Amino acid sequence: MSESPVHEAEKLHPHPKRRWKIAVLANIKDESQPKPEGVPPDAFADFDHIETIDALRAALETDGHTTAFIQADRDLPYALRAEKPDICFNIAEGLGGDAREAQTPALLEMLKIPYTGSRVLTNAISLDKTLTKRIWRDRRLPVAPFQEFVTGEETLRAELKFPLFVKPAREGTGMGVDLKAICANEREVRERVQYIVSTYQQPALVETFLPGREFTIGLLGRADAKLYSRHPEWYEKDGFHRFPILELDTKNSTSTWVYTNEAKSKEVGADGTPGYFCPAEVEPELEKKLKYLALRAHQLLNTLDVSRTDIRLDEEGNPRVMEINTLPGLTPDYSDLCLQAKAEGIKYEDLVLDILYLGASRWGLLEPRAHNADARKKAPALAYN
Repeated sequence: MSESPVHEAEKLHPHPKRRWKIAVLANIKDESQPKPEGVPPDAFADFDHIETIDALRAALETDGHTTAFIQADRDLPYALRAEKPDICFNIAEGLGGDAREAQTPALLEMLKIPYTGSRVLTNAISLDKTLTKRIWRDRRLPVAPFQEFVTGEETLRAELKFPLFVKPAREGTGMGVDLKAICANEREVRERVQYIVSTYQQPALVETFLPGREFTIGLLGRADAKLYSRHPEWYEKDGFHRFPILELDTKNSTSTWVYTNEAKSKEVGADGTPGYFCPAEVEPELEKKLKYLALRAHQLLNTLDVSRTDIRLDEEGNPRVMEINTLPGLTPDYSDLCLQAKAEGIKYEDLVLDILYLGASRWGLLEPRAHNADARKKAPALAYN
């Protein structure tokens, strides 16, 4: 028996009045070129491969849009003026300096060009691990004891118990993290801090090492997500979709306790890399707590639409929030968020398009489902695919 037109209308994807021209903004790895002098050995580690851009463009085009790739370099303002996109799908990492992940959103705000994902301040804060931890700590989220070192001469705080973990305060993708990141005494801490400060030209974050299980929790949505999503059934009453929890399995890793940049750069399943469990086998109470902490971490930074939060257990098995990625990787079958989506049967194309439409709706480019009167009257005629 066929469903009524009204019932069919409720299933329709919200869609724009016309198809968009979408610019995918990213920084691309060029491993054929030598690194400039004076940059860290893992500089540009969080840049994307062109294959990721191709996958994103193909996913966006499945819904009828046209796409262009624009390198997020110093020519970006001129390229945007020439391309005139309706909206930008932003995964740009920035070109160095403080708050580099906020550079592209700030430019887009100034030019009044719509874009996906979090806005300027959130992307600026989230890359600053120390500031992020201060915000979370002050709002009573559990974080490991920490201290920022600017010169390396600061007095080590008494609450920091060895072993300690040292990393750059304003980097991502495991940059500055290797087997020497774990320090067993003050001498090792001082040496490592000096290395970070001199090599990365930024403060070092020193924190109590967490020896327990490590998880990452992806989120999608916001309070009104159901009105704009192509898949409203994904979202809970509060408007958020919690992806299955992914747990790192470090037993086969060359660095049992340290998720290094080298490990993050290898293919999933390659020798010497951590494996993963998704969905992770966790007791219901821990699962509930991990997802709650990820949501609070997301909300306290005013993160928009999509994020991924890393949480690790301390020696007593208590979860401690480590960091949040407000520009999570989107490489198919590789990036954590994509692996989590795949684990529950969400296609890559659907994940990408939901990020697009959630972003577009914030800029008035999309009519909400509940207010689309034409869709209620002409359900079959408005199928957008």
